[in-house]
Amino acid sequence: MLSQRELREALDARVRAAGAPGPRAAAVAVLHSCELPRFAQSVLDFTAALAPDTARTWLADHTRTVFLAGNPRNLASRLPPSFTSADGRIACTVPLRTHQEYGPWLARSAEGEARVLTSETPRLFFTTSGSTGGRKRVPVTESFVKRVYLPFFQGAMGVPAQYHPEVFGRGAVCLNLRHDRLARPAVSASGRPSLGPSQADLRGGFGLRLEQPGSRAPWAELPVPVDDHAYLDKLYVRIRMAAEHDVRSGIGHNPTMIAMLPELLAQWWPDLLKDIRDGTHLGEPGGTPNPRGAAELERRAAAAPGGRPTPATVWPRMRLLYCWTSGLASLYLPRLKEAYGPDVVVLPTPPAASEGPVGVPLDRHPTAGPLAVSCALYEFVDASQDVTPDSPTLLYDDLEPGRDYHVVLSHLGGLYRYVLGDIAHVVDRVGTVPRVEYAGRATLSDAAGERLRELHVVRAVREAAKAAGVDVVNLTCRTEDGPDRRPPLHAGRRPASAPAGGRAALLAGPGGRGTGPGEPRLPQRAVHGRPRRRPRRPVAAAAFTEHWHHRLAAGMRPPEIKDQVFQHDPAAWSRLRNHGRERTETRLA
Repeated sequence: MLSQRELREALDARVRAAGAPGPRAAAVAVLHSCELPRFAQSVLDFTAALAPDTARTWLADHTRTVFLAGNPRNLASRLPPSFTSADGRIACTVPLRTHQEYGPWLARSAEGEARVLTSETPRLFFTTSGSTGGRKRVPVTESFVKRVYLPFFQGAMGVPAQYHPEVFGRGAVCLNLRHDRLARPAVSASGRPSLGPSQADLRGGFGLRLEQPGSRAPWAELPVPVDDHAYLDKLYVRIRMAAEHDVRSGIGHNPTMIAMLPELLAQWWPDLLKDIRDGTHLGEPGGTPNPRGAAELERRAAAAPGGRPTPATVWPRMRLLYCWTSGLASLYLPRLKEAYGPDVVVLPTPPAASEGPVGVPLDRHPTAGPLAVSCALYEFVDASQDVTPDSPTLLYDDLEPGRDYHVVLSHLGGLYRYVLGDIAHVVDRVGTVPRVEYAGRATLSDAAGERLRELHVVRAVREAAKAAGVDVVNLTCRTEDGPDRRPPLHAGRRPASAPAGGRAALLAGPGGRGTGPGEPRLPQRAVHGRPRRRPRRPVAAAAFTEHWHHRLAAGMRPPEIKDQVFQHDPAAWSRLRNHGRERTETRLA
């Protein structure tokens, strides 16, 4: 009889002989027994029964699997399989991986190595800022565009086009704040374009008839040369041009763009009127002088409440806004909508990411859409749990309305069991398919056992704001170690009984209750274990506008600058917390 040591040595020898799975392996399958002719024939029989395009995908792209001989039951407790055959003789496991864990494969693909994630060579790479970390780079293949992105895009644009055809089109009726074509896109080490989804022109490289709303508006191409990285100048020129047209709809996707436009109009107003009057852009010739138009805009702004220009004063026939409406945006969009006019409707853009789609609205539901089940394979992990490589997952028919889940997706663009990092909230079902909304990033705050995610903070603030009669402008939170640990910071609008000009931000003490069964309580104890609440200190809502400009100056594009429920940057936190304090201290001195 062999000893445990001999068995271990024999096992190690088998592993060494097989060799390491290598960086190309994405899955490991264990076979109880393997008759190679029968196994190969079964694979061929399976693919032969598929449509040619589907069979080609299986044969070309789903080959990064290592097969081991053994008894799957012996590994079930230590390495729970993702799939087990009905007779228990075949089991395989594909670990759940985050973007960081995909990093080596993505980097090799961007450097030009062939057949890393798919058999196709990526045609370009989507780059995004990353909501909670560094920049992401996602390969984009022709199959992904035609079979995942295009159906999703068409479905996403279908609802506003169906219900608001007169205001949602390619011409001057639509101001697409997300659109940002580049004269000279950056390239990866492989020589492929590397740019944001809002900058990509997917028509020429893929032979598609694919145009975004507003893509043929006069401001889609700038009339004066502006550096590709002068993001604020480019945005100004587009707004200055749009101010001379009857814009009926605005697209932001990222609601921060919708929230910032009223602030930017107020900051730019004198320069914008002068440019329209003189027929210039950024003071440079390139347009037709329009003194009558400038005078009319000036008259409208003077007649507006507080004499402050708003989108409603510039475009009085604005009827539609199209952006995310859930998550943190759900707190400020109801009040923000007033700046765009009393008749404006807000429709939600789909819950999605650069890596792939999640849901597609099919009707005028205010926040959510059914899963895009034809575009990807979706798995889910309960949001109360942390995601690990071997987390047990649910399929969409296992989901329960009213609950929150981590999203895991697999699609033919090369991502397999990819942990998206977003939380989806199941609102209800459309037939058998769950209707989901974006609830927030999966980032966890666990400094004192509170286990807070973004969704908990947003729901708690919504409840508190409703009870206090305060309209929220924005919020961000941070926990700090030490006896001077700071509470959450959030911006809000004071109730009507507050002094004039009562829009303010509040520095609120920690403490509070969860908003539903099983939800965590907001932390009430400082590091030393003693309950305490800090007094609220007014912080100007303009602090968040200034924070947006800081992020823009650091190199982020406007569509990339997203709301931050958790603030990870101590310098940014300090600026927000101390906004206006230096000016006050100077005046007192």
